[in-house]
Amino acid sequence: MTASILVVDDEPNVRLNYRIALETESYEVFAVDSGERAIQVLAEREISLAILDMRMPGMDGLELLEKVRESGINVPTLIITAYSDVPHAVKAMKLGAIDFLQKPLRPGDLRRLVAEILKRHIPSSESSAQDFSGHIIAAKRCLNLRAFAKAHHHLAKALELNNRSPEAFNLAGLCAEMVDDIDRAKRYYGQAIKLNKNYEPAQQNMRRLFEVFHFGSSKEPVNLGDD
Repeated sequence: MTASILVVDDEPNVRLNYRIALETESYEVFAVDSGERAIQVLAEREISLAILDMRMPGMDGLELLEKVRESGINVPTLIITAYSDVPHAVKAMKLGAIDFLQKPLRPGDLRRLVAEILKRHIPSSESSAQDFSGHIIAAKRCLNLRAFAKAHHHLAKALELNNRSPEAFNLAGLCAEMVDDIDRAKRYYGQAIKLNKNYEPAQQNMRRLFEVFHFGSSKEPVNLGDD
């Protein structure tokens, strides 16, 4: 079955470039220029993935995502932004958008991340996540669906299988952060760094928490880490 992808961006050239990049992989692409049009498409069609520009006139990407979630649509969402806007990124993650790309982006990066997100959401039973990788994928899927307790469950199972994985501890930190358990998030990020002091995703997430707490803002991105 061909995946259907909704692209929402107010710039015609950007929409065209995304369409060309994605249609080469045989995806069905719907491209619209506003949040209002996006809501209409989502109401009329079954969409596999929505790609939203964070900054648009009128209804921006975050406002659109809020309205989509309020309507009960849990479509996986990829956020495109030219801004290192950490407060918006954290709020977007709480709404289930855990994947981000920054402008200008390369077509290959877009295709790679789209393929990863779609693979993550292939229908499967929860019991199919038996190995470490399966639990990591399931945790990301649950974060997309805002099922934070289930995400934490999968990460706990992943850590039972490999308790020396910086990636798993980093994701556990993000999961804790999504439910505003900042102290636990710091402990998980700290454990990831303890296991590998050069693991940049956890370093970035820890710096972001520190800067937001002490200075009220941060330019450090939210980082899920490696697949």
